[in-house]
Amino acid sequence: MVDNVKKWTGFRKKSERKLKKDDITIVDTTAAKKAVVATALGNAMEWFDFGIYSYLAVTIGKVFFSGTSGPLQLVFSFATFAVAFLVRPIGGMFFGMLGDKLGRKKILTITLVLMSFSTLCMGLIPSYERIGNLAPILLLIARLVQGFSAGGEYSGAMTFIAESSPDKKRGFFSSGLEVGTLAGYIGGSAIVTILSYILGPEKMLDWGWRIPFFIAAPMGLIGLYLRNNLEETPVFEAMSEGKHKENEKGLIKKVFLYHWPQLLKGVVLVLFFNVVDYMLLSYMPSYLNVVLGYGETMGLLFILIIMFIMIPIVLLMGFISDRVGNKRLILGGLIGLVILSIPSFKMIGSGSHVTVFFGLLILAVLLATFEATMPSMLPSLFFTEVRYVALAITFNISVSLFGGTTPLVMSWLIKITENPMVPAYYIMAACIIGILTMFFVKETTGKALRGSAPAVEEKQEVVEILEDPGEALWWKEEKINIEEKIADSENEK
Repeated sequence: MVDNVKKWTGFRKKSERKLKKDDITIVDTTAAKKAVVATALGNAMEWFDFGIYSYLAVTIGKVFFSGTSGPLQLVFSFATFAVAFLVRPIGGMFFGMLGDKLGRKKILTITLVLMSFSTLCMGLIPSYERIGNLAPILLLIARLVQGFSAGGEYSGAMTFIAESSPDKKRGFFSSGLEVGTLAGYIGGSAIVTILSYILGPEKMLDWGWRIPFFIAAPMGLIGLYLRNNLEETPVFEAMSEGKHKENEKGLIKKVFLYHWPQLLKGVVLVLFFNVVDYMLLSYMPSYLNVVLGYGETMGLLFILIIMFIMIPIVLLMGFISDRVGNKRLILGGLIGLVILSIPSFKMIGSGSHVTVFFGLLILAVLLATFEATMPSMLPSLFFTEVRYVALAITFNISVSLFGGTTPLVMSWLIKITENPMVPAYYIMAACIIGILTMFFVKETTGKALRGSAPAVEEKQEVVEILEDPGEALWWKEEKINIEEKIADSENEK
């Protein structure tokens, strides 16, 4: 059994084989930055759709479900939106399996095309008044395609960036992925807000609501161009050279059979991350409006400003994580939320705009510790051979069960308890589970990904990690050769 696991994962003890200079990957940071931009754009597209659908939920209900009463229109609109979460795990397993077989780049290109195409199609679907029940059916199909492709998008993006980054800067580079999340949501919600102001309710209901969905087409083309010009991750290429065909058989079965401890850890990591994420960015506008009685515009404006502020904070946290470690930063965020969730929600319910803003800001800063670290922490849980599919299974199952259900669960709990502090208790419970789980998670910051050789940014870093002193002479000899060439060039002048 042990031999099979070792053969499958590619794991080798240090005593079995000394690290050579040719094993170490020297990362092109320019290519790594391109990878961040190209993958973050796909993530931005997913949340761009999330933003426009959330802000247009009432309008979509009127356009596609006009055969029902007012309240039911909104219910059906959100139900259609929620259906996408049901197929995300299926899409994650499908694209994840292909990503581990065919390569990360190819699959990320496919998922981006599917996401942009399905979003564009939503803007082209005729209304209920024109084609009757076929309209909501087509809308449902478009949402299913979106959810299916999104299942392979985020996990693939995390994998691609993590495998394209130098070990010592993985946290900072990976944090750029969550910048895409924030930028996409801000862009989608801002466009809807601006169009609503310019066009007015009647024109928005008539044709204006389609415009944000049409924007998906040029965004998809830009993303397609960027991703087609990326190179496959060096980690996957190195793994593919020694990969045997028998390793590809029964991929998902082997993930559950040999990697289930890491799957469980990953599910909990995604659980508390997404509970806080969906609580603040998705549920909070409704909480401010329905539960606390703030105006709808005010609640949305608060969250938009908070998301703008979070972008530099996430990048800063990613930079800090490479120095203090992901595990420490995550534990700091978890402990901070356990201590400060109740004070933060009391501030949010105070009635003072300034106090409300700072209550939201406390939650946002603590959420940023997760957004900056999870894109680099989660891929490090799994070996290269199964990283994409294992991460897709972990992330999408947890998001579907705990993240996407957070707004619904909060609405139900507040209704039956009549206690506006329920969201604070919910966050605290998720974070306590997270703290207990973190004791079983190893620190991976600055270390090579599991099953992979180290990845460095500069050649001189190779010497620092070589196990064979004789191999270290390589850099000294190369350095002497470079100095001699410089000296010869100066003599010729």
